[in-house]
Amino acid sequence: MTDEASEATARLIDPSFLFRFELEIPHVPLQWKAAGVSLPESCRLPDLGQLGEHPSFADVRIGWDETGIGIAVIVSGKSSVPWCRETRLEDSDGVHLWIDTRCSPNIHRATGFCHRFLFMPAGGGPSRDKPVASLVPIQRARANPKPIKPGSLKVMAIARHDGYKLSGFIPAAAMTGFDPSSQSRLGFFCSVVDRELGWQTLSLGPEYPVADDPSLWCQAVLKQGE
Repeated sequence: MTDEASEATARLIDPSFLFRFELEIPHVPLQWKAAGVSLPESCRLPDLGQLGEHPSFADVRIGWDETGIGIAVIVSGKSSVPWCRETRLEDSDGVHLWIDTRCSPNIHRATGFCHRFLFMPAGGGPSRDKPVASLVPIQRARANPKPIKPGSLKVMAIARHDGYKLSGFIPAAAMTGFDPSSQSRLGFFCSVVDRELGWQTLSLGPEYPVADDPSLWCQAVLKQGE
């Protein structure tokens, strides 16, 4: 193979595909208030997607405690309002979280322990100006997690001059198999999707089937509180 051919092949492969990443999710008190949850800098996710030169426009933070998992996101650099439709969840702008409570990195189809949560800054209500949180089905899944009670997911969003600030909370009861005391390792993936700015992903980009293949997700360890 020539040097030119080798370089062309390398460009076809996202560099993060060559690694299996593991990260820690800090244990922090998650108290939901009118402004959502506040998470410290220590909860900020690494921007591993930059290895593949994917867009970077959001500060994404995640933390957990025994009551569930909280997220806090700030999106910057926008010149238009987010495109969000409650009737078209998978096509909307927002924050997508994939969580496998049994961390099965060698499977290619989701099980009943795999979840996809979506938090949108708008799209709900008659005027489409209310934030939305939803459990979204994973395509090609072998089984689905247990249904969640309406309104059990919490979401808050505030518009900013160049984007938005969003906060969300997933209660433990909304995650089938969530049991940090005996299973502290999760399959985990995150993507901030924006029609204007692109996809900011935890690692691999949308050219890979990250939305429905758990083997492409990262691993996350629920760091125990001191």
